[in-house]
Amino acid sequence: MNITRENVDALNAVVKVDIAKEDYSDKVEKILSDYRKTANIPGFRKGHVPMGMVKKQYGKAVLVDEVNKLLQDALNKYLTEEKLDVLGQPLPKTQDNIDWDADKFSFEFELGLAPEFQVELKSKKAITQYNIVADNKMIDEQVERIQKQYGKLVSQEVVEKESEITGTFKNEEREIENKVTLTLDKFKGKSTEKQFIGAKVGDMVTLKTKGLYDDEHELMHALKLGHDDVHGLDIEVTFEIKEINKRELADLDQELFDKLFPKGTVTSVTELKAKIKEDAEKQFVQQADQKLLNDVTEYLVENTEFDLPAEFLTKWMQTAGEKEMDADQAREEYEKSEKSLRYQLIEGKLIEDNNIQITMDDIRNHARQMIKAQMAQFGQMNPSDKELDDIAARVLSNQDEARRISEQLISQKLLSVYKEKVNLKVKELSYENFVKEVYGDK
Repeated sequence: MNITRENVDALNAVVKVDIAKEDYSDKVEKILSDYRKTANIPGFRKGHVPMGMVKKQYGKAVLVDEVNKLLQDALNKYLTEEKLDVLGQPLPKTQDNIDWDADKFSFEFELGLAPEFQVELKSKKAITQYNIVADNKMIDEQVERIQKQYGKLVSQEVVEKESEITGTFKNEEREIENKVTLTLDKFKGKSTEKQFIGAKVGDMVTLKTKGLYDDEHELMHALKLGHDDVHGLDIEVTFEIKEINKRELADLDQELFDKLFPKGTVTSVTELKAKIKEDAEKQFVQQADQKLLNDVTEYLVENTEFDLPAEFLTKWMQTAGEKEMDADQAREEYEKSEKSLRYQLIEGKLIEDNNIQITMDDIRNHARQMIKAQMAQFGQMNPSDKELDDIAARVLSNQDEARRISEQLISQKLLSVYKEKVNLKVKELSYENFVKEVYGDK
């Protein structure tokens, strides 16, 4: 067997594999001999079929199968030994009318080669690294939410602005009948609020669904409909008031503190607010880090220049998926995935340049930490090592889950590299202002 490579250019190559009779003949003969021992052909006893007849019936199929196996093994070995960084998979060049009666065969494969490039992390313009803080307004609102959550309900005769109203939404034509508890601040317009103020138990309020809520998810909950059903929904519904209550705020005392946190760890309003601030800002760090990852990724994709073997990859995509595509479909698919492919190559280069490695122990420990945090949310504060190991083993037996955790760890390590090497400017702002700046005033 002989394998040669011709580099068409820096991104494309053709590999030629020459296979001689001595490469496959022994294997083919052995397989045919085994067939002879078990072949069932009318007129012959088992194991006594003439070899010529076995070759005539099975010879070509066995030969084709063995040559294909040889090809794949040889090609994979060659790519590994030559340390070729290929994109996609080798594409066999079309060959018409292969003479399978010949003693020698030649096959050619097109290769798409990964480009060589450098990643420059130091941008001229600094990338913003957000430091999100919980301001006094946010902390006070959270304190009030806690007081409402743990407060007691007091019955009211008429609806006031702060009332909690229980009732039933109805529309006979659409077969809507759903009992909910609502508050007036969820409605979009002031006119809806005015319809409720002063109403009593037993009163019926008629509402239009269009524009009733800012968020369609609220309408889904109110009418118990699916997302597609409420999208653009413009009908009248009635709301019959069944119950009106006002929630008295819970006292900020030791009894409440001990409901929220382990007994005795918070003993004053000042400590409560400090704890709320600490917990909130831990969550903000995750959001700020994700924003930084996204921004650096965008910068790297836009500013790391290299060419790709686009023609080869487009051709490869025609047969790579579950469904074959024509040339136009493959071109469209390539254009959609080019940005993702570029980042995969950049990420691989960064991992190599910064010697980022993820071990099975890293993945297992990360899984344990995630599981421990989830158990703590349900009040299981001190699980045993055996419990954590057993659950982690079940989680990691799912290959998709193991891969997801591995990707999370790589992102964390890349984030550390970015914080150390990227040109960053730190910007401190409240969560409210962060949302406005990053996502718009929604």
